[in-house]
Amino acid sequence: MHRVLCPVETLYVGQRSRAVLSCTLRGPVDLAALSAAFDALTEANPPLRSRIEQDGGGHVLRVLGADERPRLITRTGDEEEAYAAELNRPLPVGGPLSRAVLVSAPDGRSHLFVLVIDHTVTDGHSSIAVHNSLWDRYRALVEGTTDDIAAPELPRWPEPVSRLLPPADEADTAKYLDGRLEEIRRHPVELVPYDAASGEGAGPDGHIEVRRLTLEADLTSRLRGTARASGVSVHALIAATLLVTARRRLAGDDGARTLGCLSPVDLRARLTPPVPASDLVPAVTTHLQTLDVAARSEPLELARAVHARLGDFLARGDHFHEMRITPEIPRNPALQLATVIATNMGVVPGPRLPDGLRAADVRLVPAREHYFPQAGRSPVMACVVSFAGRLSIEFPHSTACYSPSFMRAFRDEVRTGLLRFTDVVEPGLSPTPPADHRPFAPPTPARPAV
Repeated sequence: MHRVLCPVETLYVGQRSRAVLSCTLRGPVDLAALSAAFDALTEANPPLRSRIEQDGGGHVLRVLGADERPRLITRTGDEEEAYAAELNRPLPVGGPLSRAVLVSAPDGRSHLFVLVIDHTVTDGHSSIAVHNSLWDRYRALVEGTTDDIAAPELPRWPEPVSRLLPPADEADTAKYLDGRLEEIRRHPVELVPYDAASGEGAGPDGHIEVRRLTLEADLTSRLRGTARASGVSVHALIAATLLVTARRRLAGDDGARTLGCLSPVDLRARLTPPVPASDLVPAVTTHLQTLDVAARSEPLELARAVHARLGDFLARGDHFHEMRITPEIPRNPALQLATVIATNMGVVPGPRLPDGLRAADVRLVPAREHYFPQAGRSPVMACVVSFAGRLSIEFPHSTACYSPSFMRAFRDEVRTGLLRFTDVVEPGLSPTPPADHRPFAPPTPARPAV
């Protein structure tokens, strides 16, 4: 049983990137039920129990034999140490494209569950959906309500999203690609320089760490209120704050510099018929926009530009063109080269658990196997998601590129910037910019989107 990867999916093969979804639990966990639930999940979803194999000039997903398929791994240990270990543990080449691990405290009352899935077969929405599906099955097993669960469909391969796009004229796609290449030629973006070569984590053997920013439900609600009142999205407020924070890390004068913001765009709801979140396929394209950002740029004005351009991009249907030209990225990496990458899952549900078991925290973090400290600079990644009404922004990075202190400072400045949109200031956070940063001033005029 196998399926050929489409050209878009094949791009993920060399990236060796993965979605790391974790859940901190409080209460007893029935190990047998959780193991059975994971087995049921992988049985229903062939991509989770497959490997990637080369087939001629392309690649295929091939289902593993019963003795090779992934099984729940359980052990005792410290939650923080376990999380760091799983974040840095790649999925083995030629092995299953998923891994599930439960690490429990010695008293059995607190646990960390980690579900890792290769990005070749998932995106943020589908990884969250299958994680919640796993816990739905677990709850039914523990509560003895499996009869209420609909009979599972026969295992199937989800159709690649690139084959579900509406029809398009090849000449129109070629014209779109030419326009994109001309835009990136005329407006190359600047990247944030690495600092780890002479600081913490220096050397080529760095590891992945994550700096995390969270806003409690009340602050998250206030941020949403500001977005509505300003006619922009929360995503635009976050993207603008990231851009301003990145601009302050570029050497030289305080004048305008060309920065890029890459926003992943979910295609599932934009296809006809819509693709369910439970389908394990990467169903994401991207929108890259360049903006002139000065050290004194006003974040709200930047947010309006980000919001308007992304809206125009979607209204024109360019998200479909962007997916069609994705196979060109290896030849033209600048098509996705940005100063900041701002993902946004939006508001998503957490797992529904049986009585006596509580999810104290849920996290989604992207990680990859290869970072490139020799490049000297790169985009800054921010993974944004709201579980249980709380906004969370994760900043994964390799310590061979950005030091922990650098990313802590970046995270803290983003948090301070977002709090200015909530009309409140938490203790210990100044309502004014740090002393070495000048006040904001109006931005330079925004150039039109491609």
